[in-house]
Order: sequence, then C-alpha cells, then structure tokens
Amino acid sequence: MRVNKAAGTVLGTLLFSSIAQGGITTMSHVYEVNGVAYEGYVAYNSNVEQTRGTVIIIHDWNGVDGYEIRRAEMLAAEGYTAFAVDLFGQGNQPQSMEENRQRTGELYADREEFRARLMGSLDQTSEIPGATDKVVVMGYCFGGAAVLEMARAGADTQGFVSFHGGLGLPEGQNYDSVTAPVLILHGSADPVSGMQDLASLLDALQEAGIEHHAQVYGGARHSYTVFGSGDYDLGADRASWSALQTFLSKQLD
Repeated sequence: MRVNKAAGTVLGTLLFSSIAQGGITTMSHVYEVNGVAYEGYVAYNSNVEQTRGTVIIIHDWNGVDGYEIRRAEMLAAEGYTAFAVDLFGQGNQPQSMEENRQRTGELYADREEFRARLMGSLDQTSEIPGATDKVVVMGYCFGGAAVLEMARAGADTQGFVSFHGGLGLPEGQNYDSVTAPVLILHGSADPVSGMQDLASLLDALQEAGIEHHAQVYGGARHSYTVFGSGDYDLGADRASWSALQTFLSKQLD
C-alpha cells in the first residue's frame, strides 16, 4: 500500500494523451461494467505490426495514478499492450488513506461485485487498440490480492502475477478454478502478508494442481517496488521486474 500521489490519469474515452519517443502511444479508456463508468489507461507501441501480448495492470489501493501509468509505459516499451484497469469508478479515486481503506474494504466485503469489476475489465481487452487475445494479469499490493481473486474466479488468461499482494485465502474460496500459471513476487519482511501466508498459498496451489512459481526477496518489505516509498528496494524491484519479463515472454510470446 502507498500514500496518494498526484493522479496522472487523463479524461475522455479513448482520448490520445501523448505519443512518446519510439512510437509509444498512450490514452485513457473509459468503459462500463454493469452500467457504471470506469476509466483505465492504455499504452502500446504503435510502430510494431503486432504487440507481444496484452498485460492488464490492477492498481494499488489508491486507484490508477502515476505509478500504474509509469509501469504501463514501461511494458509498452518492452513491446506489450498494457491496460491499467480501474476498479473504483471514473472520478471516484480515493483522496486519503481513509478513502483508500473504504474503497478496498467495500470490494473485500462484496466479492461478487469485486469479481464483476475484474471480469468486466478483462472483457475490455477486445476494445483496446493494440490488444491481443493472449492476456496476463498483474497487480501491486491491493492489485496483487485482486489478481489472486481473479485467478480463483476462473478468469481465462495466460497467467497471473502478484507483486507484494495480499495472499490470504478468503473464507469459502479455493484455487480449483484457476486456468493458468501463477507467479508470486514477494518480500520476506512483508508485514501485511508474511511467509506463513505465502506458504499457505503455495500449498493451496500445489493441492489444486496449478502451475506456480514464487520469488522471495530477503529483507524486502511490503511496497518494495514503489518508487519513493519508505519500503522501496532497488534490488528487489529490478529482480521482480526481470522475473515478470521472463514470465511474460514464456506465456505470451
């Protein structure tokens, strides 16, 4: 989890916001799930005939902001189409720690609604320029927990990646419906989901017969990939980004 930063999301449906060097095209993407508007962010390389695959990014507990936008553009620079999805609603981005807790708490309390927003966002990949049929879902912190929720819901993708996410298994759920490999990238000093949570998750994936992999970064705390945070760990950030690239290449190329 992290404190709010200045939002980098622009307004408008499929409104081009910038065309950076190297042909990286970025835009906002407004879409509806059950009649409610959501606003995500898309980045892809328009100079290539076909991108290497589609990567959905699920945001942290403060919504889509400059962090997810930066990661989306980093993925576009690697040749992927990146779609940072919105789970809170257009114009409903939290503005305080209290609102962060409120927005995420509402989704944790209503798993049916949580899954509807996740699946609705996944359905949008067919509407995004540069998108492909092959999709990997990744997320940070709250987004990492959302990735696992999406996996348990049986989302049809090529893979799931959790960066320092919440790893606990909600009551009444299991991993029997997971359709693709799962990659867990976690710090050993994470106070939110510790090593016992990680061990339980890996046991559950093993029992369900799901292909899974994990990398644990010694001493890394909860927000080890978040630039500028007190938990930021350059070595763990670089190692986990490299692990993601290897996973994406295997699942999407």
